[in-house]
Amino acid sequence: MVQAPQKTITLDEFLQLPETKPASEYINGAIVQKPMPQGKHSTIQGKLVTVANDIAEKQQIALALLELRCTFGGCSIVPDIAVFAWNRIPLDIDGEIANTFNVHPDWTIEILSPGQSQTKLTNNILHCLNAGCQMGWSIDPDEKNILAYPAKQQPISLQEPTDILPLPEFMPEMQLTLGEVFGWLKPGNI
Repeated sequence: MVQAPQKTITLDEFLQLPETKPASEYINGAIVQKPMPQGKHSTIQGKLVTVANDIAEKQQIALALLELRCTFGGCSIVPDIAVFAWNRIPLDIDGEIANTFNVHPDWTIEILSPGQSQTKLTNNILHCLNAGCQMGWSIDPDEKNILAYPAKQQPISLQEPTDILPLPEFMPEMQLTLGEVFGWLKPGNI
């Protein structure tokens, strides 16, 4: 069976399209729809944003945001969690958080969903790191593994419950172990 070639569109044309649910991303000239988050993904995502913001937002260090479209470097991606250092949060003319974020996050976190490509996820993290992001995480709930990508360093594979997760420099007050993150998957584990 021969497939007709897909019409390519520009980043500007992509940004004019209506949003999809789940979100679509524009990567290397192609539109890729993210998978619908499932239970483990949503649990880790929600808890991690809450924990990060409980520490960072109160002290005006950083702000963690869920499913935020970030457009930079010729791509438009939607990390599961995008964390911005306080002084890099885009603001509008009223001093409120902007609707459009045309900058890279300072910490990008992706959570692998069933059937999702680890390569695509890794490429999104690398795109952020190449733009100036300080840290990337790839969380695999099924394997109980987190790959940490510190800027300008080799990735670190964390597999033991006692492993302390590396964090960006702007988050010195936060400390998490691998066991704590995956412990959130058991209801009532706080």
